[in-house]
Amino acid sequence: MAIVAEGSGAANEPNKQAVNPIPIIAVLLSGAFVAILSETILNVALNAIMADFGIQSSTAQWLVTGYMLVIGTLIPISAYFMQRFTTRQLFITAMTLFCTGTLVAGLSPFFTLLLLGRLTQAVGTAIMIPLLINIILAVIPIEKRGASMGMVGLVIMFAPAIGPTVSGVIVENLSWRWLFFIILPIALGSLLFGIKVLTNIAEVSKPKLDILSFLLSTLGFGGVVYGFSAAGKGDASFADPAVFTFLIVGFVSLGIFVFRQLKLESPLLDIRVFRYPMFTIGLLMVMMVMMTMFAMMLVMPIYMQGALAFTPITAGLVMLPGGLLNGAMSPIMGRLFDKFGPRPLLIPGTIILATIVFTYRFTVPGVPVWIVIVQQAILMIAVAMIMMPAQTNGLNQIPEKLYPHGTAIMNTLMQVSGAIGAALFISVMETGQQSYLNDQGTTLAEATEGQVVEALTYGSQQSFSTGFYMAIITIILALLVKRTTQTKKTNG
Repeated sequence: MAIVAEGSGAANEPNKQAVNPIPIIAVLLSGAFVAILSETILNVALNAIMADFGIQSSTAQWLVTGYMLVIGTLIPISAYFMQRFTTRQLFITAMTLFCTGTLVAGLSPFFTLLLLGRLTQAVGTAIMIPLLINIILAVIPIEKRGASMGMVGLVIMFAPAIGPTVSGVIVENLSWRWLFFIILPIALGSLLFGIKVLTNIAEVSKPKLDILSFLLSTLGFGGVVYGFSAAGKGDASFADPAVFTFLIVGFVSLGIFVFRQLKLESPLLDIRVFRYPMFTIGLLMVMMVMMTMFAMMLVMPIYMQGALAFTPITAGLVMLPGGLLNGAMSPIMGRLFDKFGPRPLLIPGTIILATIVFTYRFTVPGVPVWIVIVQQAILMIAVAMIMMPAQTNGLNQIPEKLYPHGTAIMNTLMQVSGAIGAALFISVMETGQQSYLNDQGTTLAEATEGQVVEALTYGSQQSFSTGFYMAIITIILALLVKRTTQTKKTNG
């Protein structure tokens, strides 16, 4: 693949090997770090924001839901962006938008402007994440990609792991606005560093944007992400008319979108990536693990506080070591992947995942805190053993021409599967809880404190069982994985 300068021509295409990838990846990793940190850092501050602006939780929640929606709807179009614009243009645009949104949010005198700032941040994030992975595929030889993807895993897991803790300390001692003011100089530094060192990577083909495909993609992915996110919040369900409508519109739009992509000469998302079996298997594994991980991160805090009698601070601290370990293990797993391939990591990783999720069924009231910490830590180590190898091995098989489409599809479906997993596991937990109370001949309002704890324990165990079944599926998929080599040409 050639390095293409802005206003490119054949004479302006230096050899790929002449580019030093280290500063390029360092710039992109720094931008991705602040973007992902911003995605989770605001959760703890919602109560303070509600008090400052005098708004309800349903309104404040749009700071989180809106961020997720923008990312879910824009990542699918990132493949078009990466073919239409240069690396420098995309990075500078993404970080400028992110910095602008951060400044606007920090200074916002009213909620609407705060939300606008958050959504602007999200646009930058939606461009940054697939750009990072696509550039790694473009500049790193296939035999060394594991280590680089491992660094991506470190950033992606370390940022959300420390986000709630950092946010809690800041909100307790300073205004919530400092969450933005602290991020802003880091983001500006990344932007300035990128302007100085970033080189244009990959060819710019400037395809035409199919407007109908963009609209169908927005309706489809946006409807599915919002529908499942709303159903997983506890204040709605799949039977809620609004949630049901969003899901139906989303899935119908996605069906039409896929059909249209197969007919277009230059599709918005090239579905031909699914012709490559290791990409498809890797994607399915990533989706299963994302569903399980996101759901466990939602169910466990509820269970710890409602049944295990942990304080909110304790529940948050229990989750922290696992996130930090996952981030620390990702680069190690990347180097092991480069040396030994995917199977020695994926097969034991999926077995460990299934085993540890199964043990959660025996985590009952009275369990010592340290046991839950160990469970969470082992869970996140297993996730590190699966996520990067499955993702990298799958992307390695597709040809260079399809890199933007492969990264866009994988990142989009990771967002979608996270929303689906959260909704599914919460729904299973609440259904199990209600079933237990029905068997006891009581309702939640009439139940004793002991019955409420027993009902939540039963519902949570049902949710953990669902996670165990998903983990079994990942074991089967892991057995089908083979180490891939890059395909040079597309099939048709």
